[in-house]
Amino acid sequence: MDRLNAERLEALLQRMRAVRALVVGDVMLDRYLHGPASRISPEAPVPVVRVTGEWRALGGAGNVAANVAALGASCTLAGAVGDDAGGMDLRRALADAGIEDGLVTVTGRPTTVKTRVLSRHHQVARYDVEVEDDLEPEAGARLAERVREKVGAVDVVIIEDYDKGALVPAVIRAALDSGGRPVIVDPKARNFFAYGGATLFKPNRVELEAAVRATVLADDPEWMRGMRSRLDCQHLLITLGEDGMALVTAAGEYVRVPAVARSVYDVSGAGDTVTATVAVALAAGANAAEAALLANQAAAIEVGKLGVAVVTPAELRDAFTERARTGPGAGS
Repeated sequence: MDRLNAERLEALLQRMRAVRALVVGDVMLDRYLHGPASRISPEAPVPVVRVTGEWRALGGAGNVAANVAALGASCTLAGAVGDDAGGMDLRRALADAGIEDGLVTVTGRPTTVKTRVLSRHHQVARYDVEVEDDLEPEAGARLAERVREKVGAVDVVIIEDYDKGALVPAVIRAALDSGGRPVIVDPKARNFFAYGGATLFKPNRVELEAAVRATVLADDPEWMRGMRSRLDCQHLLITLGEDGMALVTAAGEYVRVPAVARSVYDVSGAGDTVTATVAVALAAGANAAEAALLANQAAAIEVGKLGVAVVTPAELRDAFTERARTGPGAGS
């Protein structure tokens, strides 16, 4: 496997700062309510949470964009939001994160908002406001046109699918028609086989098994090569949770990336971190194996944090330095 020494890592991290990315997909707003729960409701056997704090964060494709920006790259986010308070909050969150707003407003369709009620760092309840139906043709056409407007000014396109309806055929075609720029796809069930020609296709094991109705044989290089051909992508990267990742490249090279040993606090958002890191690394000149190694380390950092979080170049640099000092090399 390719090895990432300190010099190569630093070169990639520096080049990431010049990368311009376009994230296209299902945009969400994550809302958190937090407070103590000291009694049970007299109306039903549920805890009463006295809300003392509230915060919001970018979710879905927005979290991928936040991870891109945290790595130092420039980012534009294209998706659909409603003409509502959630949409306004989401746009403010984009501005706060330094992400260019490429959203289209769809009147009559709510912004996807997921509200989590927390007490003592535990989730007590969650309620969602969303419509999962595909965008209507007029809204889909507007979003596809927005993607075409933005794609010429970027170095890499990321398609982030959460099955919330933004990625209708017209939008997918516009994103895949990237003018030769790399296109990284994080798929979901509804459009799983709609991304032929992608530069890198990144399902997780559960998603892939459900789509192909077969057990994923990630440790079998020939099976991996056959699946890459079936999915019509240049590189296939399967994330395997605590078992790491498996990669087969356009040249047929098979790379098995073991998980980095790490205390796991919360796996929320780890997939988004992997997608963002792989995309920015490839755009910065990394080969597929190097991008997978970086993403694997980024995921290990992310799951060591509570809640959905981002990973910075400084954290990647420190993690690789620590691995070089205490154990096998970053690429071993």
